[in-house]
Amino acid sequence: MFIHPNFDPIAFHLGPLAVRWYGLMYLIGFVSAVLLGRVRLRQPHVAAAGWRPGDIDDLLFYCVLGVILGGRLGYVLFYKASYYFANPLDIFKVWQGGMSFHGGFLGVIIAVMVFSMQRGRTWLEITDFVAPLVPTGLAAGRFGNFINGELWGRVTSPTAPWAMVFPTAAPDDALWLHAHPVEAIHQGLLQAYLTYHGLPRHPSQLYEMCLEGFALLIILWLFTRKLRPIGAASGVFLIGYGCARFIVEFAREPDDFLGLLTFGLSMGQWLSLPMIVAGVIMLVWAYRRGKFPSAPAVLAS
Repeated sequence: MFIHPNFDPIAFHLGPLAVRWYGLMYLIGFVSAVLLGRVRLRQPHVAAAGWRPGDIDDLLFYCVLGVILGGRLGYVLFYKASYYFANPLDIFKVWQGGMSFHGGFLGVIIAVMVFSMQRGRTWLEITDFVAPLVPTGLAAGRFGNFINGELWGRVTSPTAPWAMVFPTAAPDDALWLHAHPVEAIHQGLLQAYLTYHGLPRHPSQLYEMCLEGFALLIILWLFTRKLRPIGAASGVFLIGYGCARFIVEFAREPDDFLGLLTFGLSMGQWLSLPMIVAGVIMLVWAYRRGKFPSAPAVLAS
């Protein structure tokens, strides 16, 4: 069993400015997206569609705004609406954590719509280009969650080789023991708690980093190496992310202010199901439509 190192949330100081690991992970995610985007420009079918290095820089600006604003507002509305409506000034305290992927995803959709209208491209052409660039950012964000010791997993067996004790979960561990006294004794969890001052949990942040990040990156990168119909890459992204998130949520501790919802599913799972359905519909529609990207008129002329 492992003990979470309980990292200092501040990575380093630049004079009076404290640079936090979570913000640093966001920066790494955005930079990696730019670098991967420039690699994509070398693919013949991408270059033939008229993509240029300047497009990546401009698109990044729009997406950064979409991720930050959408991610924060999504967390406020989807997860803790009653609290933030009662404490509206706390919405701006982003350093305290609280970002929703699904909200950030909606924010990026709006940002891409604005960019597409300015550049004369269809919305799906842009999301197809962006899709393979997103997973590295997701991986960086989940690693940031791990460094912060937040969004830990559910209680698991103390004999599991991947089990980890999160010091930040101590209050939740005590509540879990109080609610499950018989299970704690029979499964050796009480002894583990007394020995390690915490319960063994799934390091679900690392599961998400591997599935939503690295595995999804490999799938999308291989899929987009060849010319695909417009909307196909976006559909694969929705399916891949939705499935990865839905699976990992079985090992991730539900938000204590929400718990498990209908049919024993978490909020993350209920938000992922529409993504999977939309992705399947989009993928089938893309191949039946059979339309392929081309350079926009402003570039073709």
